[in-house]
Amino acid sequence: MHTIAVQLAPILAAEKSKVPFYIAGGLVVAWALLLSLALGTRRPDFPRNLQEQRVVMAISAVLVLAALITAIVTSGGSTKSEVAQTPSTSTESPPSSPTPTTPTATTGTPTPPSSPAASSSLSLAADPAGALSYNTKQLIAKAGTVTITMANASPVPHDVAVAEGSKVLGSVPQFTGGTKTLTLKLKPGKYTFYCTVPGHRPAGMEGTLTVS
Repeated sequence: MHTIAVQLAPILAAEKSKVPFYIAGGLVVAWALLLSLALGTRRPDFPRNLQEQRVVMAISAVLVLAALITAIVTSGGSTKSEVAQTPSTSTESPPSSPTPTTPTATTGTPTPPSSPAASSSLSLAADPAGALSYNTKQLIAKAGTVTITMANASPVPHDVAVAEGSKVLGSVPQFTGGTKTLTLKLKPGKYTFYCTVPGHRPAGMEGTLTVS
């Protein structure tokens, strides 16, 4: 009987219904009724000897073991079946939208890139024949550093001065022959250049320097 129960276990395991458990349980109940009602009441001395006791115990153990095996197998099978039949539901969260980036506010005025200071180089010459005049009456320069290089090839001494209104901003010393240089830092505006030798400016040695 025990061997039969062990051989039936794989078959019972393949069953997905609970019918094997019901059959095994019914056999246990029937065997218990048989022992108590049929044999127990009719044969008060049952079991009469040790051999009958062993047979009863063996049959009872096999039937109980079969009921336990079918109970475990059918419950496990039904659970697996229910799990397989239960549709899996998963809730997928929608893709999160990217968080907008708030631009960082900046205060203040950005510093413009530095540019080299403007500079202008001008040339001026006295009349080489000795006349009281310059070679031009108009000079034009950019605001910033203004350099005036004056040449005097005449035998008469001359110089050059730059004034803003009545204020003299700079001048070179009187000289004859060669050149002299006058360097000034000027803002946009109109200036006067002239010769400071007495009588030369009224005679016409002057002009206008325009700085823009």
